[in-house]
Amino acid sequence: MLKLIVQGVNYLLGGFLMKKKYFIGKSLVYLNRKRDIDKNYLDYIRLSTLELVSQEITAKNIPGNVAELGVYKGKFAKYINNYFPEKALYLFDTFEGFDERDKTTETKENFSGGDQDFSNTSVEKVLAIMPHASQCRIVKGFFPESANGIEDVFCFVSLDTDLYEPIYNGLTYFYPRLSKGGYIFIHDFNNDAYKGARKAVEQFCNENNVAFVPIPDLCGSVIIAK
Repeated sequence: MLKLIVQGVNYLLGGFLMKKKYFIGKSLVYLNRKRDIDKNYLDYIRLSTLELVSQEITAKNIPGNVAELGVYKGKFAKYINNYFPEKALYLFDTFEGFDERDKTTETKENFSGGDQDFSNTSVEKVLAIMPHASQCRIVKGFFPESANGIEDVFCFVSLDTDLYEPIYNGLTYFYPRLSKGGYIFIHDFNNDAYKGARKAVEQFCNENNVAFVPIPDLCGSVIIAK
């Protein structure tokens, strides 16, 4: 019955929904294990892909800790912390919004205005929503200077800084420190409001002969696997 209802909705409203960027479809219908997906997180593809990747990393015992550069309020970091409860989670952010130094290239190359306000957050608010807060390592400040002195390797990294400079610098810093079998998620690759994200990924990957895979999540992320 449910299948017929869904097919009917797609038949009657599919064109309208597609114009509004909504899609109805099945996912992993032949995977029997129970999955841990929060139905209240309104980007199923991004969260579901993170869950699948975490399973691969865990099953293969890929060494290294996890990190996010560009934490904001910690809504995605919360799930990284949840899926990797035994690993240290490095949280890199100014926790004060965009740094002026990252806006120079952004505005010069007309990638974006760099004027979105991400200052309404704090370390305390981020840690308050983490399921395993004791595993979090706060790294506050301007990246990559803030990473000085950190000697670690990583199995998973999320880059969500929106702007060209921190994304390129994030790839330059994290990719050499990424374990074989690890993954980097880069947000906003196919987001036309932040064209520097695509430019940074393409430039880094061309320079280093690295392949990437775009995924159709809310803001058009791209994935690098090592």
